[in-house]
Amino acid sequence: MRIVLHGARPYGEEPADVVIAEGRIESLLPPGSAVPADLEVDAASLVLLPGLVDLHTHLREPGREDAETIATGSAAAALGGFTAVHAMANTQPVADTAGVVEQVWRRGVEAGLCDVVPVGAVTVGLRGEQLAELGAMADSAARVRVFSDDGVCVSDAVLMRRALEYVKAFDGVIAQHAQEPRLTEGAQMNESELSGVLGLRGWPSVAEEAIIARDVLLAQHVGSRVHICHLSTSGSVEIVRWAKQRGIDVTAEVTPHHLVLTEELARTYDPRYKVNPPLRAARDVEAVRAGLADGTIDVVATDHAPHSHEDKDCEWAAGAFGMLGLETALSVVIETMLDTGRLDWRGIADRMSMRPSRIARLEGHGRPLQPGEPANLVLVDPNVTWTVDPTRLASKSRNTPFAERQMRGRVVATFLRGTPTVLEGRLA
Repeated sequence: MRIVLHGARPYGEEPADVVIAEGRIESLLPPGSAVPADLEVDAASLVLLPGLVDLHTHLREPGREDAETIATGSAAAALGGFTAVHAMANTQPVADTAGVVEQVWRRGVEAGLCDVVPVGAVTVGLRGEQLAELGAMADSAARVRVFSDDGVCVSDAVLMRRALEYVKAFDGVIAQHAQEPRLTEGAQMNESELSGVLGLRGWPSVAEEAIIARDVLLAQHVGSRVHICHLSTSGSVEIVRWAKQRGIDVTAEVTPHHLVLTEELARTYDPRYKVNPPLRAARDVEAVRAGLADGTIDVVATDHAPHSHEDKDCEWAAGAFGMLGLETALSVVIETMLDTGRLDWRGIADRMSMRPSRIARLEGHGRPLQPGEPANLVLVDPNVTWTVDPTRLASKSRNTPFAERQMRGRVVATFLRGTPTVLEGRLA
């Protein structure tokens, strides 16, 4: 099947007619070129980017299909412009064996809307007591390269060291949920003057920063790779910057919600705004934006965390931690980074496609927009303004923190190896 995207603007730059054939970019021609095609798309004024890649997605299957399934999560991903997502291991059962990660991978293939790449657990059952089958998961059909106990910190330093040493053999990476458990027992929101006013137990920044400091030193000691999940504080940015300046192999991610929302939303006592790590102060939001702009923070990762109605429609203390993110991530990055001049479209492609692909050692994604490369692509209309309606999201869950918020930029088409999964803003 040959597809021509007429007048698309690669990286938001000069327009071209982009020809897709046999799953790859065949050519980039001057606008108006006469090319035989099975499908022609009017892409005038649309921005063409490499398909987005999410390093941090919760798809809930197996075990919590009431909140999300691999099929519904894949649909949300495709509509958000993602051609690959990494499914976190905190499922029921936990993805800590080759059998479970292969099940997740095969369900993603069956859904066929994006590549679902399993993340393997670091420890058996996420219990932090013994290492999981890291080698077996790496050798499985799922070819796992990212391992994380996300939702739980690998707080035992000896176990973390062993994990870092183990994954060196197959160029894997440990993605750490940085949360010192003893410092966050019963914590409900960012520790600040506001937490005292609201009567909610505080979650101190140092609980995140202490683990990051320990783990970058461990990574340096063993010569391995460590990735920091959902970094959220100004101090964390400084620690990662310090580590990178010394040549330590550390990468880090920030979520869309930590780029734009602050602890002030806790005043509502609405559990939609309850998340792990918590929404921080305005100075932290400014610090993570600056860190993403200068490359200290490598990627934007959604931490898409769907929850059932019962787990969020309750009082704050009983509410589950987590927010939806796949369908709104790109618009948040446009608002916070493009519209503020901190990143251009090439920068967005770098932080949301190219770098996450490199970190995960993911083949075929995050590639340059040039002939011969796999056609994992997204077309974006940067001029559309839309209002987030939770009832119209593809996810089974409705726990978006952006309900009724106006967003700029909408995905028009997503292509997975040259096949449209989204076309004209709808599932193809």
